[in-house]
Amino acid sequence: MKDTIGKAISLGLGLALAGKEQVEKTFDELVKKGEIGKAESKALVEELLVKGEELRQQAETMARERVQAILGEREGKYATKADIARIEIRLDALERERKNPTEP
Repeated sequence: MKDTIGKAISLGLGLALAGKEQVEKTFDELVKKGEIGKAESKALVEELLVKGEELRQQAETMARERVQAILGEREGKYATKADIARIEIRLDALERERKNPTEP
């Protein structure tokens, strides 16, 4: 699940970067047409990037909180890595004991 969330966040970042390039292209076209000045264009792009970063951080925080809530709801229903490690140790010990039984 963590991997899936990581991929979703990466996808969002990729879209944000593609969006940045598109926004810059659009503003460059407006500058060429003389509808806005170059300085104004840079300021607007920067403002959009800042707002986009704020939104990205908010989305990431919300996603993390939701994942934690889901995991909290399912606590005790799934084995953790530590649980599995303990089981593997016990299984190894039982297998060794079965191969080399000691007589009482």
